[in-house]
Amino acid sequence: MDKNTIAGLVLIFAILITASYFNKPNEKEIEKLRVKNDSIAMIEMTKAKEDAKKLELSSLKQDNSKTDSATVHTELTNLYGVFAVAAKGEEKFVTLENNLMKVVLSNKGGKIYSVELKNYKRYNGKPLVLFEGEENRFGLNFFSQNKSIQTDNFFFQPSVAENVVSVTSTKIPTGMEGRERYNKSNPGDSKTVAMRLDAGDNVFIEYDYTLKNNSYLVDFNIKTAGLKKVAGANSEFVNFLWNVNLPRQEKMSKFGENNQSTIYYKFDKDVVDKLAPAKSESKSLSTKVKWIGFKQQFFSSVLIADQAFQNAQISTKKKDLDSAYVAEMTADLTIPLDIKGSENFPSKFYFGPNQYNLLNQYDLGMEEQLSLGWTVIGWVNKWLVIPAFDFLHRYIGNFGLIILLLTIYIKLITLMFTYRSYISQAKMRLLKPEIEEIQKKFSEDKKLESQQAVMAFYKKAGVNPMGGCLPMVLQMPILIAMFYFFPISIELRQQSFLWATDLSSFDSIATLPFTIPVYGNHVSLFCLLMTITNIFYVKYNNEMTGAGTQQMPGMKTMMYLMPLMFLFIFNSYAAGLSLYYFLSLLFTFVQMFIFKKLIDEDKIHAQLKAKQKVPVTKSKFQTRLEDMAKQKALNDKKRR
Repeated sequence: MDKNTIAGLVLIFAILITASYFNKPNEKEIEKLRVKNDSIAMIEMTKAKEDAKKLELSSLKQDNSKTDSATVHTELTNLYGVFAVAAKGEEKFVTLENNLMKVVLSNKGGKIYSVELKNYKRYNGKPLVLFEGEENRFGLNFFSQNKSIQTDNFFFQPSVAENVVSVTSTKIPTGMEGRERYNKSNPGDSKTVAMRLDAGDNVFIEYDYTLKNNSYLVDFNIKTAGLKKVAGANSEFVNFLWNVNLPRQEKMSKFGENNQSTIYYKFDKDVVDKLAPAKSESKSLSTKVKWIGFKQQFFSSVLIADQAFQNAQISTKKKDLDSAYVAEMTADLTIPLDIKGSENFPSKFYFGPNQYNLLNQYDLGMEEQLSLGWTVIGWVNKWLVIPAFDFLHRYIGNFGLIILLLTIYIKLITLMFTYRSYISQAKMRLLKPEIEEIQKKFSEDKKLESQQAVMAFYKKAGVNPMGGCLPMVLQMPILIAMFYFFPISIELRQQSFLWATDLSSFDSIATLPFTIPVYGNHVSLFCLLMTITNIFYVKYNNEMTGAGTQQMPGMKTMMYLMPLMFLFIFNSYAAGLSLYYFLSLLFTFVQMFIFKKLIDEDKIHAQLKAKQKVPVTKSKFQTRLEDMAKQKALNDKKRR
């Protein structure tokens, strides 16, 4: 790696750091958003408390005597109209489960009360529950007879009497969990539980939940009957509100779950977009929306319409690092009240891991919730890195070994680029004495003439001074692709290797009694090893290329500063990423050693000498340029 490459890398990281700094919200923006969110939360909390007090008062009156029952009924009717009959009840649960997850349904609101993914655990070893209990608000909101109806507050009637409804499971081959391709050729059982809110007089709202074997999808069909009779003939839409406080699933890290949790959404027959992942934000989506996803680092809860939602209001409210929750996410979706007279709105939920091939199989663009990098970087990950990683994972269970083999695979792909870079650096090193002789002929005030003479010499010798930099630039997409790939690779989650207990997070071997800005309060050993190896590589590269000499005395210091920058940047990143870069540097050393042994530099030097004796042949284009310059100079002379 020559000085041009180092300078380019420094510039890239400087741009990234500068961009991230200026994109941060200022204090006024943060405070404004906080006040707005707090105001909304306060209004909702106040209303909920008032409703609860009214219901509690009604319940107390009901207990006093039968004489008061008519008064209670009147009071509830005044509050809820025809839905008053469902305002009282006792909360009960029905568990709908298959081989992959448990979906607990509550008759209060007829909602999904909680979702547990069976094959995963939280960072502390407890069952991984995507959301649970009162931290999940879920239901239709509309006006009926000039009364605000929130179905989340009413008691639905389940279609089954049992508490647990299990989908008959078959043994699923390893790697086929949740794969629709496998399910098509091996169709399994499915079960449906319906929750109905009955308002009498053939007016009802029903939620149908259907779960199939070996699937992360829950079919969710909203049925309504006679709703226009009580909502008004002009009512064309109802709102579906989904509000969730997402519990923390991973250990705290500023570059981990908190920095990657946000709302993704896809416009109908259009692109996928998202809210800012590193801050609280809200947005109004005024056109049709295909799906809304509450995405965390490794898991997502996605609501997908068979057709489309008319529009949506979405928002995220980020939590502190020390909170038990990562963020509060809200989606207020508009649903047509009547679709072609059927009064059905079919949709489905995806509750599962953010695994690229798993999400990609649905052909809905949900895989774009994984940040694989911008255009070229994303292509490298999709077509080069992920297929190789999945292939190795299919046959190997040790992820340390997988990363080692992946490193060898990438090094073989970039071998020709590395070889060309080494040859170019060797040529530059061999010509260095002659370059220095040319430079001595010019004084300090004639730097332009000196550079022109040096470039003319390079051309005569047949050497491109950028030849060592270009191959490295071509390798940059792969290096950056790895930077994106490892932190979002769920396969590495909670996988141990040597002292690292979780390759998807930092490998702390010591906790400091203080916090160092940017670096953090822990020591990641793989990151430390990568940094030390990088320093040795810079030293070796300087000796090989003569970088940091009198021509650019500050470059040598800059090249040693870069590994220290990486130490601070990568200390809180995934251990798998630091392990890959560490192994990559070691293999680069090995490659350089092999090249040095196999390449005859004396032969290359002799070829360069012979090249210098051959007259330089000008191209036709260059000849035309020189002729044009001479003609211009002649015309200028005539005008004078």
